[in-house]
Amino acid sequence: MDKTVDILRLIRSRRVGAVTFLRLLAEHGSARAALAALPDIARASGVDRYEVCPEGVAIAELRKGQAAGARLVCWGDADYPPALAQIADAPPVLWAKGDTGLLARPMVALVGARNASSLGLRMARKLAFGLAEAGQVVVSGLARGIDAEAHEAALDRGTVAVMAGGIDVIYPAENAALAARMAEQGCLLTEQPPGTEPQARHFPLRNRIVSGLAHSVVVVEAAARSGSLITARDALDQGREVFAVPGHPFDARAAGCNQLIREGATLLTQVSDLLDATGQSAMNFGAPVRRRAPPAPRPAPPPSAEGLAQRILDRLGPSPLAEDQLIRDLGLTPAQLAPELLALELEGVVERQAGGMLVRTPH
Repeated sequence: MDKTVDILRLIRSRRVGAVTFLRLLAEHGSARAALAALPDIARASGVDRYEVCPEGVAIAELRKGQAAGARLVCWGDADYPPALAQIADAPPVLWAKGDTGLLARPMVALVGARNASSLGLRMARKLAFGLAEAGQVVVSGLARGIDAEAHEAALDRGTVAVMAGGIDVIYPAENAALAARMAEQGCLLTEQPPGTEPQARHFPLRNRIVSGLAHSVVVVEAAARSGSLITARDALDQGREVFAVPGHPFDARAAGCNQLIREGATLLTQVSDLLDATGQSAMNFGAPVRRRAPPAPRPAPPPSAEGLAQRILDRLGPSPLAEDQLIRDLGLTPAQLAPELLALELEGVVERQAGGMLVRTPH
């Protein structure tokens, strides 16, 4: 307990990040010794009256995490994820909730757009299910869109969600039910203290953990400037393999993936592309599960007039999509979809093609 409190006090002390923590630990041998040396180190750097994190703050964090049903995994512990421990800025502490045994298994990160198209979501579902069936733990960021679809598809076999905020703060709130199921069947993970509301600066930190946990990163859909590309860049810096699913050149959500492929990422269209490229063999972990076919799409929120047009446009792209598939993906009836779809056709932003196919027109 005392050692854990010392570790928490050190990483929660002002101006101590992951890299500084690891350097202090290497130089002083223990978190307690580093805490004792910190005020003098700060003074030598021109920072007077430096105070380390109080013991009471660390103890309060431990109690809050335990009350949330989570446990603390510290850098150097036997159950700390081995791949993550290898990166230069490995998080000194991780709050974990769920099956921490998953952290010792081989992982593949699967990330992509929040406003993913129907085709992108189907691809994510297919890849995540296939990777999980092959014995790979699917890791992602619990965001809406590609992330949530990947977690859902891999849930029965193994999936880890890295959160940007505290272990007890689910973001976005729409994924609360998914997170609750993952706490039972998968694993939730974060380096932030319990109660932390995610802010913009937390997401790049979260992304480097997503890629650091995995031996490979797969990007399904990503705009030219997106968090998914940050994860891919982190992966390259960490020496991970990067794979990208190609997309239609007119679809902005494919721009990032196509760019990654031009820059040397491996083009991926099926699970075997990754297994063959990385030398990963198909493995079967755990007890058998009943489901053998890829899961159905996640239920969509109830339709409302406000925002329905945008939901339709988000699911469409330059690649044709069957109208009945769009109906299923959105969880609508044909009667609910028809008026809004007609309005979008009249506006010229959606075009109907032969065979009941729909495309979003470029603008």
